[in-house]
Amino acid sequence: MKALLSQEQMLAHVDDLPSLPAVVMDLLNSIDQEDADIGVIAKKVSLDQALTAKTLRLANSACFTKQVKVTTIQHAITFLGIGTVRNLITAAALTGCFPQGQLKGFDYKGFWRHSIATATCAKVLARYVRFNQDYAFTAGLLHDIGRLVLVTQFPEYYEKVIAWRAAYDSQWQLAERTVLGVDHIDAGKALAAHWHFSGTLQLAIAGHHQPDAPGAGFLATLVHVADCITHGLDLTQVEDDIVPPVSIIAWNAVGIEDDVYLQIFRETEMQTADVSRVLLA
Repeated sequence: MKALLSQEQMLAHVDDLPSLPAVVMDLLNSIDQEDADIGVIAKKVSLDQALTAKTLRLANSACFTKQVKVTTIQHAITFLGIGTVRNLITAAALTGCFPQGQLKGFDYKGFWRHSIATATCAKVLARYVRFNQDYAFTAGLLHDIGRLVLVTQFPEYYEKVIAWRAAYDSQWQLAERTVLGVDHIDAGKALAAHWHFSGTLQLAIAGHHQPDAPGAGFLATLVHVADCITHGLDLTQVEDDIVPPVSIIAWNAVGIEDDVYLQIFRETEMQTADVSRVLLA
C-alpha cells in the first residue's frame, strides 16, 4: 500500500497547531519545582473560567475529596497539594485542546478514557517504586497524543486507518504505519517538540511502545506497563480494543511483586472512573 503521508506533511500540520495555554506550560515546566508559587499558579488558572470549573469539579470528586468542599484553586492546592492540582489542571486543559467530531468513526471519549486510565495507573505504579508521580501522570496522559494530531489534522486519511485496522484486527501503530507511512509516535514526538515539553516527557512519548530501546528511560517503561494494564482491564470500554504485548524487560524493570498488582488494579479502576466522570461528562 502506498503511504498517504510524508514526515514533511505531518510536521507542517503540527507546526500549524496552536500552543498550549500558557498556564499549562508553566505547570508542565514546574514539575521538578517543589517551591512553585501557589498564589501565582492559582491566579493564572483562575483567569480561565472553564478550566477553573473543571479543575474544581475534579478536586471535589470522590477520589480526591477530603470531606471539605473545595471552592477555589488556591483552596484545592492547599488541601490536595501542588502536584495533584497540577495534574488535574493539565488533564482538564488537554481534554479541551483538540476539537471533536471531525471523524465520526473515531471514539474520542474512548481515547481520553484510555489516556486518563494510563495516567492514573502510571501514577499509582510510580508511587510504589518511588518515582516522580507527577511526571508519571503527565506522561501517561500524553502518551498517545499523536493519535489526536493525526485524527484532527488528517481525518480523511485516518478514516482509512480505522478501516484497515478493523479488516486486519491489528494494533493501531501497525495500521497507521501501513496506511499513512507515519504513526502516532511520530506525530506525538513532533507535537511534544512543538509544545516544548521537557526532554523527559518527550522520551516517554517516543518510547512507550519500545521501552527496551537504548535511551528510552524509566518513565517510558512505567507508561508502557501502565498502557498494557489499562488495556487489559478494559478501561477504554471499546468493543474492538486489543491488549498490546507487554515487554517482559519493562515489567521486570518496574519490579513490583505480583500480589501487589491486584491493589494497583483496584486503585486504577476507582480513580479512572472518578476522573473520567468529571472530565468526559
